[in-house]
Amino acid sequence: MSFPDQVTIVEMGPRDGLQNERGVLSVETRISLIDRLAACGLSRVESGAFVSPKWVPQMAGSAEVLAGIRKPKGVRFPVLVPNLKGLEQALEAGAEEIAVFGAASESFSQRNINCSVAESMDRFAGVLTAARSHGLRVRGYVSCVLGCPYDGEVAPEAVAEMAGALYDLGCYEISLGDTIGVGTPLRAAKMVDVVAKRVPVEALAAHFHDTYGQALANLYAVMQQGVSIIDSSVAGLGGCPYARGAAGNVATEDVLYLLQGLGIQTGVDLEALAQTGHWICQALGRQNQSRVGLAMADVGNY
Repeated sequence: MSFPDQVTIVEMGPRDGLQNERGVLSVETRISLIDRLAACGLSRVESGAFVSPKWVPQMAGSAEVLAGIRKPKGVRFPVLVPNLKGLEQALEAGAEEIAVFGAASESFSQRNINCSVAESMDRFAGVLTAARSHGLRVRGYVSCVLGCPYDGEVAPEAVAEMAGALYDLGCYEISLGDTIGVGTPLRAAKMVDVVAKRVPVEALAAHFHDTYGQALANLYAVMQQGVSIIDSSVAGLGGCPYARGAAGNVATEDVLYLLQGLGIQTGVDLEALAQTGHWICQALGRQNQSRVGLAMADVGNY
């Protein structure tokens, strides 16, 4: 049984977390959140989404957010773009890295981005071609890798096909999302095993939600498969608006506690991160979903 010596945390709170919270934070608060997260030692903080504010009001003002953050050396601030229009807006805002979002499930693709899986790939091809011409890195997301709220269980082969197509288009990294949090360790490991035959495991990231309390166990399993990139969200912010009852991403604090216990390096200050989680939950007026964050508060660590 072996684990990576080092794991990279991709912090999703300011985008995937906040876009699924009921409250809409000011641009100033979002800037402060991102600055605080970067100060904790996180090297990758997804900072916004160039989507219609009509559909995702929480992400309105992403250009102002990107302009206002400190951007310390060595920290990357990717943003999500759904199409060429979003890419144009991201370029105008000075984005240096973007992400595109697809699904391994036909029904989820139709309901989430209003097109079929095949149509989404055609859309992404244009976005990636344009992004590369401007020197932007592009990350690819594949959602519903372990289950779909409409189609049920998703075959690993379908995940591998979508992940491989995005990788072939030029995505440097593919994030595999258990969007509704139904995965278990054995299924997660089998899924990664199949996908890794199509995409190098070094280019795969785990993006697990915690609906059934299995996210940490699933991460433990896929790290043994060689996965060394983990998406997580401070204080467990977020959820999925298209998956009723789905919990948010696994909390970054909880992931860090697990990794520290395994002796895996991340370069992130857990105490500072827990303080940030506590602060943003107060700003949102919601309960902290991180068990580690709550425990640290209870014992007076902050």
